[in-house]
Amino acid sequence: MRPRIAFMVCSKASLRDDTQMARRASSNTQSQKEMTPRTASKPVREANARTISWSPAELLCAAAVFLAALVVYIWTLAPTVTLVDSGELIVVAQGLGVAHPPGFPLWVMLAHLASLVPFGNVAVRINFSSALFAALASAVLTLVVAELGITASYVATSKKRAAQQRKSSGDSGISHLLTLAPALGAGLLMTFSRTLWSYATITEVYTLNTLLILTVFFLMLRWRRCIVAQRSDTKTATMKHDRWLYAAATVFGLALGDHHVTVGLTLPAVAVIVWRTQGLRFFTSRRLLYAALISIGALVAVYAYLPIAASHSPVINWGNPRSLQEIWWHITGRQYRVFLSFTPNVVGTQFVEFCRMALSEFGPAWLPVAVVLAFAGFTNAYKTDRTSFWFLSIVVISNLAYDLSYQIAEDKDAYYLPVFISIAIAAGLGIRWLIQMNFSKSTAANKPYWVAAIALLLVSATAFAANLPFNNRRHYLIAHDYAENLLSTVGPDGLLVTQDWQVVSPMFYVQEIEHRRRDAKVIDLNLLRRSWYFDYLKRAHPDLVERSREKIDRFVELLKQWERDPGAFAGNERLTQTISKAFFEMVRSIVTQERSVAPAYITNDLLAGDSSNGQATKWITQNYQLVPQGLVFELATDSTFQDSPERELQTRGLADGTLQFENDDVVELKVLPTYTTMLINRGRYLALFNQHERAIAVFKEALALNPRLTAAREGLAESTAKLRTP
Repeated sequence: MRPRIAFMVCSKASLRDDTQMARRASSNTQSQKEMTPRTASKPVREANARTISWSPAELLCAAAVFLAALVVYIWTLAPTVTLVDSGELIVVAQGLGVAHPPGFPLWVMLAHLASLVPFGNVAVRINFSSALFAALASAVLTLVVAELGITASYVATSKKRAAQQRKSSGDSGISHLLTLAPALGAGLLMTFSRTLWSYATITEVYTLNTLLILTVFFLMLRWRRCIVAQRSDTKTATMKHDRWLYAAATVFGLALGDHHVTVGLTLPAVAVIVWRTQGLRFFTSRRLLYAALISIGALVAVYAYLPIAASHSPVINWGNPRSLQEIWWHITGRQYRVFLSFTPNVVGTQFVEFCRMALSEFGPAWLPVAVVLAFAGFTNAYKTDRTSFWFLSIVVISNLAYDLSYQIAEDKDAYYLPVFISIAIAAGLGIRWLIQMNFSKSTAANKPYWVAAIALLLVSATAFAANLPFNNRRHYLIAHDYAENLLSTVGPDGLLVTQDWQVVSPMFYVQEIEHRRRDAKVIDLNLLRRSWYFDYLKRAHPDLVERSREKIDRFVELLKQWERDPGAFAGNERLTQTISKAFFEMVRSIVTQERSVAPAYITNDLLAGDSSNGQATKWITQNYQLVPQGLVFELATDSTFQDSPERELQTRGLADGTLQFENDDVVELKVLPTYTTMLINRGRYLALFNQHERAIAVFKEALALNPRLTAAREGLAESTAKLRTP
């Protein structure tokens, strides 16, 4: 008789689900006690030891996925700072500072270690840490799918299915194929997914977050597998596997120290695994208490970093979280609650956007192979292993329940990562179903292997080909060039006022890590509404603070009152007017005082009519002539022509075809429009003073970035006509 693989054997005593299995184990406890322990339990323990041991093939699959992912991620790694939060996070990690809420203390500590590695620049070192975390995450997802496949062999819903499982398990090759092919397919699918891959090539916290979430899933599913494997053993034998549970609790607590929102939203799914495995009685047991205490202990240990780091006054000390109240404000992200909205219109819009993302996450939207396989996987899991079905479903439901009401823009896709994880896992289960279906219906011995090979090739190739153009950041110099282009226009000791985070974040990197143009005083109007920011300004630009000390001190005093009790201001019109007036007077003083000693500039985004800064913007436009130069407006006091040489803007990657961007990418929404708008403004300014030859060159430069610009075409035509007819 051909040998059988131990983890594929399903006994006639297989139960409908894990809860029934647990009850059977409990009811048999007394009868097992009556048996001679040394004669009755030893064979069971030996069988179970073989069942829950590590499979070399399983580890080999995970290693293969890890290596493939790491090679691809390193090949497509960004060579320097990128947009959004990258610049700020690099400065925080390198200097052990405090990042924006919730602070990401675990990521900061690990990224700091990466920043010490002696190769490349600091940005590349920390970008590499993202690649490493993402590659490990893909490998762990491979193990998760393997665990689900192995455990599914124990959960037979009927004697007929049990007989089918025994028949299929007779071929060791098919048994391995049913476990390893789905795991490998899901791992590669996650590796080449749009979102994980995109964050694997830059500095961000989300790849570590994905790794930790998947590690929790793996440990919980391994715990479940051990208990299912020993369903006929004693209660003591079941509890001895709680080391996996407590390890998961530890990782869960640590994960809350990275991005606690997405991690916390997975808790209901983890609870489903516990309930379906051990029943409701577990939630009143000491085991739950122990797990909770372990998680809380890990959480407290990680977040203890915040006050320790704040006490050292690092370069970026966001929120200055030293007291318990300030730490709580920072962890809970109080300043971001304005982005939460539960209105039907917002939820509906967000849902449509999510569907668009989901269809293109694992390949082209017109070829949703992964989505179809995931649907098949969910369906099959519902029929064969309800625990897996409800586990994956709850991950999706709980995550979407929060994400569809959250309107933050630039990194919204990262909040959907748990959903994409579930889809990738379900796609792996779909591949398993596909192999099983062809094995049971086919007489050809090799057909299941061909089906597995085609499925693996199809899902991985479509995801890789579709997402490579968007995630290949080997030549991504956009943020670095953006900062360089801005600084090339700002004169010595000049003041640059902005409210664009895509300007401020890479500027942090250029000035604080590369130590270039530290004389340029870059002021973020939005950060001026955070008291910690003034500590940064005192360190970076002490003369600026000293020249406007009176106005700054007055505003900061009111600002700290508002930070302690914003509700008091919201309900008091007089206090609101007082703090608004103090803010305006401070901004006016800063601009006036700094312009008296050096040039002053503003970015184009200040003219967008932001209501929060509208008064300051209105005052600037009424008191100064805005002279477009490069990517900024210089503030001039007279209306005569302000001659200056044309700035040669570095636009690598914006329109040369080396990079591709989605329509909602921050490059398409903010950066590229800044270039084209300022070029058009410059062309119009030159044309106004009859500098038509120079205006024509500038309009052509704008059209090279975006040929569809009507304003640039019109300006080009007008200046060309005036040259022909002086």
